Amino acid sequence: MNLKRRLGLLFLLLFAVILFGLVKGAVRIPLAEILSVENRVIFDMRLLRIFTAILAGSGLAVSGIALQAILRNPLAEPYLLGTSSGAGLAAVTAVILGVSRIYMPLAAFLGALASILLVYNLARKGSRIMDQSLILSGVIVSIALSAVIVFLVFISGNAALHEMSWWLWGSLGVYDWRLIFPVSMLVISGIIVIYIFAQDLNAISIGEEEAVHLGIDTQSIKKIMILITALITASLICICGIIGFVGLIVPHMMRLVVGPNHRVLIPMTCLAACVFMIICDILSRTLFSPVEIPIGVITAIIGAPVFILLLKKGKRF
Repeated sequence: MNLKRRLGLLFLLLFAVILFGLVKGAVRIPLAEILSVENRVIFDMRLLRIFTAILAGSGLAVSGIALQAILRNPLAEPYLLGTSSGAGLAAVTAVILGVSRIYMPLAAFLGALASILLVYNLARKGSRIMDQSLILSGVIVSIALSAVIVFLVFISGNAALHEMSWWLWGSLGVYDWRLIFPVSMLVISGIIVIYIFAQDLNAISIGEEEAVHLGIDTQSIKKIMILITALITASLICICGIIGFVGLIVPHMMRLVVGPNHRVLIPMTCLAACVFMIICDILSRTLFSPVEIPIGVITAIIGAPVFILLLKKGKRF
């Protein structure tokens, strides 16, 4: 199947899951009825969830592609660098301190950026970023911050636990354009910048020495990619909480379908990640309706066995 057909198929699939997401929920409402004035509020809420799913899926997946390319590590993804743990710790601390929910996104954003700066400085040797040190620093910081989060959850009262679980496992129930709009501007701009560097990512993913011989400033590009992926991930955590595996699984699956060329891989992965996240959101809302399962649980349940299957097959990424 050629590229245009695959792209067209993904667009059709995305359109189909968007329609399904509009009618499917705790209560199933036919499409003709959900467009009526009586169900306008439900329509708007579900449309907002779908838009948030598209935003989160594309942002996390493209960030995963960028990190996998610059670190030349198939296990790299947005949360590898400690971003999620930093945001989660800041959000949990804010809940315990009784900070208003209005300021929770700001707390999560600052926590994510602080953790990235910590990891970056730990992995820096002079003006160079050491790839393996970056990964190791991210894992160490994530473990340390996660331990603090568990400790805070353990000593806190039951009243705060529900609020904490939202941040730690993710949710698409934002329902506020005032939050979604600025985040969408950051995420879309970040994806565009990453795509502009697609050719450079192609060269770096083959080998850093080869990229240098081609006249590419690999260290500068690494810094740019780390900053952009940090901003995208931190912005999304502000509105969605922590959602794992998206930046790990979807890029790998699409790499098997369309190959490693980032000019093709990035747009195809964007579409596939949108489809994946909308399906996960539908499952989170309907599996145990009316109880909603955190979407991070769904992505982990789907993502872990898929990733194990890919590793078992011995595919090269």
